[in-house]
Amino acid sequence: MQQNMVVTQRECPARRVPSGQLTSIPAGQFISIKQDLGGNYTITWQGNMLRIDGTDAGAIGRQPEELSFSENPGDQIDPEHVWQAIKSVFDPEIPVNLVDLGLIYSVDVDQQSKTANILMTLTAPGCGMGPILVGDVEYRVALAPNVENVKVELIFDPPWHKDMMSEEAQLETGLFF
Repeated sequence: MQQNMVVTQRECPARRVPSGQLTSIPAGQFISIKQDLGGNYTITWQGNMLRIDGTDAGAIGRQPEELSFSENPGDQIDPEHVWQAIKSVFDPEIPVNLVDLGLIYSVDVDQQSKTANILMTLTAPGCGMGPILVGDVEYRVALAPNVENVKVELIFDPPWHKDMMSEEAQLETGLFF
């Protein structure tokens, strides 16, 4: 994505990438938007890479992105809606969604309890953004029709490696060889 300079409209919470440390950007600051995929924003400010949650889009003059699903008659969870929701979550450093990045190991839908159970991993076990990405998955999947509960388990066995990425993601990131 082409860089886009904007000025913060109000104080804006943000997380340092990759540590996940919470920080705050004051109103009136020039920031550079590096990535605006999945409704969240990866920006640079004062030499730091930060992630701004989509719920704070107004602080940088943007509209929050709405996730919409095809009609789902009845009261069953459509597993495709769960996958669609997860696919709307992007890594803050790599412009690839978590599904194509190979971070989602499984999705199991329990229709009786209206629960989506998700096993996922991270590209690196010590990534400070892990809890934020888990929260993003929980939030987005909870928006899917008929989902009442979302349980995300973060696992590291088997460990992630680049071969878990889709071919498209490998091409996008230059790792296809």
